[in-house]
Amino acid sequence: MNETSGHSAEKESLAALALGAVGVVFGDIGTSPLYALKESFIGHHPLTVDRAHIFGVISLIFWTMTLVVTVKYVLVILRADNKGEGGSLALLALIGRKLGESRWTGLITTLGLIATALFYGDAIITPAISVLSAVEGLTVVNAGLADWVLPLSIAILIGLFAIQSRGTAAMGKLFGPVMLVYFVVLATLGIINIARAPEVLWALSPHYAAEFFLIDPGLAFLALGSVVLAVTGAEALYADMGHFGRRAIMVGWLYVAFPCLLLNYLGQSALMLVDPSTVQNPFFYMAPEWARLPLVGLATMATIIASQAVISGAFSVSQQAVQLGFLPRLKILHTSARAAGQIYMPLVNWGLLALVILLVLSFRSSTNLAAAYGIAVTGTMFITACMLGILTFSVWKWPPVLSISLTALFLLVDGLYFASNATKIPDGGWFPLLVAAIAFTLLATWARGRHLVRARLAEDAMPIDLFIRSIKDRVPRVKGSAVFLASTTDGVPPALLHNVKHNHVLHERVAILTVMIEGVPHVSPASRCHAEDLGHGLYRIVLTYGFMDEVDVPAELALSNPAAGGAFRPMETSYVLARQTLVPSRRPGMALWREKLFAWMVRNAESAMLFFKLPTNRVIELGSQVEI
Repeated sequence: MNETSGHSAEKESLAALALGAVGVVFGDIGTSPLYALKESFIGHHPLTVDRAHIFGVISLIFWTMTLVVTVKYVLVILRADNKGEGGSLALLALIGRKLGESRWTGLITTLGLIATALFYGDAIITPAISVLSAVEGLTVVNAGLADWVLPLSIAILIGLFAIQSRGTAAMGKLFGPVMLVYFVVLATLGIINIARAPEVLWALSPHYAAEFFLIDPGLAFLALGSVVLAVTGAEALYADMGHFGRRAIMVGWLYVAFPCLLLNYLGQSALMLVDPSTVQNPFFYMAPEWARLPLVGLATMATIIASQAVISGAFSVSQQAVQLGFLPRLKILHTSARAAGQIYMPLVNWGLLALVILLVLSFRSSTNLAAAYGIAVTGTMFITACMLGILTFSVWKWPPVLSISLTALFLLVDGLYFASNATKIPDGGWFPLLVAAIAFTLLATWARGRHLVRARLAEDAMPIDLFIRSIKDRVPRVKGSAVFLASTTDGVPPALLHNVKHNHVLHERVAILTVMIEGVPHVSPASRCHAEDLGHGLYRIVLTYGFMDEVDVPAELALSNPAAGGAFRPMETSYVLARQTLVPSRRPGMALWREKLFAWMVRNAESAMLFFKLPTNRVIELGSQVEI
């Protein structure tokens, strides 16, 4: 009986996780039917609405979802988890940790940063095109409502970003059920319309896709740029793996999202076969007239959920980038006492909103936005395939033939879609590329700048044994403890040297503290603190966190640790920080404009005091200048 109960509980837990995945992970790809098929026919490269083209496009959509989402992401890439976490930065950290410093390091880091930069471009376009395409359904209900589409879309987007600071816990409970209803409606509308032209089921045969390329190779190639809109959001399956797990995402995709999406695309195609004029908005024309307004409401809710998932993803990716050293410290607020992953980042939130509103006002319709959509998604997919090739060949040690063949297949498919989307660059595809270029410059500049600063500080660093000999019986000691934060685990931090040089005094207990971020999502509390007694009241402490962990230095030091001389009492401990003023110079390192950019990022970074949760009335800052 116990075994049965345990098995039942496991099934129930998997079902609950799968429902959550349906609500969050598949929000983006679930709203693709609103615009993917429509844009394939009336986008910037229109197609004739006839049997050959309809069958060709639907065949391409089916096999794209099968190869890209089911095979590539669900069956292969979801296995590349970094201690349960997924996404470009998690994959970068996984490969980096397994391979260490190697000839691949520079290439892997660059690929990971490009994929992350492209994600930000995608995070801006997804809310804009999703909400716009849903609200445009009002024009199907009543053409006179066209003037309300833009202001209503902007109002919804402002409201969505405005509530981010309250957290997603309350809304999250509605995500799964609402999206489940939405997917059931997709399937129902699809089945009803398939019954009107059941011959559309033949379109699932791959030979119709091949026939499309034989009939009109030029247009078929260009059509790939719109067909790929059917799988936008596939990267979310991998990025959100840490929230729901591989099995729940597989169940959600194979048993809910995939069949419902496929039925809906087939239903839209059947409707277009019967009435070609419905190509203007086949998703909403599938519903009877009385149901169109409720369908607009349901679709709008689904797009809000899809947008919420992308916004939350932007917060998570930004947090990972900060922890891994690719972005400066940013203000991170935790919105849930239970779920550590629920965070809010004001700068990221309002920056996204400003760019989303700018995008909506500039492009004004989902059709225009579709020209900008896809380039970031396909670029990310292509890079993920490259990194997967490195992973299977160098880390998993797959047989070379299998690794190379599978990687070549994914690169061919993703490369074709990327090449097709590249033709959209003049029509709007430049926007996500511009955003990605700016994001990549910031990420790479911060990482390189940190490396240069550490190298400059290391040049002037004093070995710890020499320092201990120089202060022994020469520097007066006062009661209490002082913690000096250091960026490395070697030498003496500048703040400690300046303190002795200017104040000529030390506390009875002095701890040199370094906070390290490992390439794993979480580090267990038992493995977090490592302390070493250096003698003469000096200790070196290293606190190790995962890139998804919350850093709280005082809470960790308050725990009893004999190797560090015992617990650090909050009201008897002073924290000494070094504040470096960076002076850009023409020394070898970075271009002068990048050095100035890095110095600006340092000035605007979140204070180390707030980031490490240090008590404001126990912090001392000592300044110095560093030439880079």
